[in-house]
Amino acid sequence: MLEPDRHATPTSDIAVELRGVWKIYRQRQRRPGLRNIVQDFFRPRTRIVEALRGIDLTVRRGEIVAYAGPNGAGKSTTIKLLAGLLEPDRGAITSLGMSPSRQRADYVGRIGVAFGQRTELWWDQPVAATFEWRRVVWRVPRDRFNAVLSDLRPLLGLDDIWETLARELSLGQRMRADLALALLHEPEILLLDEPTIGLDVLAKRSILSFIKRVNRERGVTVIVTSHDMSDLEELAGRIVLIHRGEIAFDGDFQTLRRAHGDRRHVSIETGVTAPPAIEGAWHVSSDGTRHTYRYDGQATRLADLLRACEAVAGISDVETHRAPIDDVLADIYEGWQRAPTGANSPPS
Repeated sequence: MLEPDRHATPTSDIAVELRGVWKIYRQRQRRPGLRNIVQDFFRPRTRIVEALRGIDLTVRRGEIVAYAGPNGAGKSTTIKLLAGLLEPDRGAITSLGMSPSRQRADYVGRIGVAFGQRTELWWDQPVAATFEWRRVVWRVPRDRFNAVLSDLRPLLGLDDIWETLARELSLGQRMRADLALALLHEPEILLLDEPTIGLDVLAKRSILSFIKRVNRERGVTVIVTSHDMSDLEELAGRIVLIHRGEIAFDGDFQTLRRAHGDRRHVSIETGVTAPPAIEGAWHVSSDGTRHTYRYDGQATRLADLLRACEAVAGISDVETHRAPIDDVLADIYEGWQRAPTGANSPPS
């Protein structure tokens, strides 16, 4: 498991701080069959799930932090804790100097939250109706409301869908509207859970560009989760990996890549469908007469690799590039799956 790389931060610069945070779920278990149903009714069985196991995390004001990990690692639980939707079982959370769950009424007015897998838009109402409702609930002055919308509507392409029913929107259109809704009251922190899930390339580009612009121009602190590592690498300079409820890595993407070797790919075009052997590289895949290999840039110099390619007869083209961050993370996750489950338990 990778060691965290944490840096001391002045208190005045801290937007979010988690210290020794545990979150435990208790799930009722039921077995099929009438006899088992009766037994489970009188002797209910409970499964303990430790979603978060004593995590420490500090986020500076104005940062964009990518928060990643396999399914069930604790990403969404962390976002819900930071949104004030859940309360930790142990440990302390401070965000904008407040407790998200205990000072929720004041706190939620200073953050924005958007979940890619669910919407806050009124399903059978036009988009405009949800925004007007939000203005009233958050008590946003009319002049401020109009000023913010005049900026958000063209940037996120909402003008064409402003009077469209939410249920008739595409996934990309809905996500753009939800993002604008989260920013309507000009929050200091933006919490995004899978904001690009299911979106096509153009919709992703629009969402990612807007998030970077909001961070750059308004200084909004952004914490974003996603299974699309390329999205996270484009957005953030810092990535936090969580595994089985614990922080497994905290640093930049370059450090993460170097920790697992300088993973690179080389593709060659040959006149044959059988992939030739290349010293210092491992065959990954073939598409007709084009073959792709993997090599470690730290262990194999590019000049040596090219000479090895030149030694193979019939090569008409060579192309090398850095491996996608998704490949690096996939290898890390596979390594975690092979490792035995930890025996940590909550502190007494």
